[in-house]
Amino acid sequence: MGILNLDLFREIVVDNFAGGGGASTGIEMATGLSVDIAINHDPDAIAMHKTNHPDTEHYCESVWDVDPKEAVKGRKVGLAWFSPDCKHFSKAKGGRPKDKQVRRLAWIAVKWAIAVRPRVIMLENVEEFQTWCPLDADGYPIKEKKGETFKSFVKSLEALGYKVQFKELRACDYGAPTTRKRFFMVARCDGKPIVWPAPT
Repeated sequence: MGILNLDLFREIVVDNFAGGGGASTGIEMATGLSVDIAINHDPDAIAMHKTNHPDTEHYCESVWDVDPKEAVKGRKVGLAWFSPDCKHFSKAKGGRPKDKQVRRLAWIAVKWAIAVRPRVIMLENVEEFQTWCPLDADGYPIKEKKGETFKSFVKSLEALGYKVQFKELRACDYGAPTTRKRFFMVARCDGKPIVWPAPT
């Protein structure tokens, strides 16, 4: 009978905005580590994630209501993954007004950086995320301020000691059957280089 090789002191992995578990599965495939904590306010999403990742600790509440320090219980965070709602950045939403509360969700990454300093932070969104800016009184982006909030977001992470890089990648270049382009950001504070995958 084999000995179970569990490293009880390994860094943990956190999936914020965890949906059905696709990102968590990808993280597991890439790192060999299962996601330790998953957070989503939607009971259906959490139920699906529990089905796909039964050993994960689940929080069915707003990302803003979860205290990072309480959640990690003294463990070090190796990777914190963030996939904030992209509908209020995406051009697919059309010319309708945007929701300020939804657009501010990405700031949760800065809250985690301040509270528990994940070694690596990764964020995924639509390419228009880079145009993140203040909204006018009617809920429309202020064109003259295009990208201002995004730049502030990046600078906030850099001020906390993170090296930040971001790119737009097409899923079809990495084995997925879609030409959809997505925005990816990697921030790390351990002094190691950020290495992007080569297209397959």
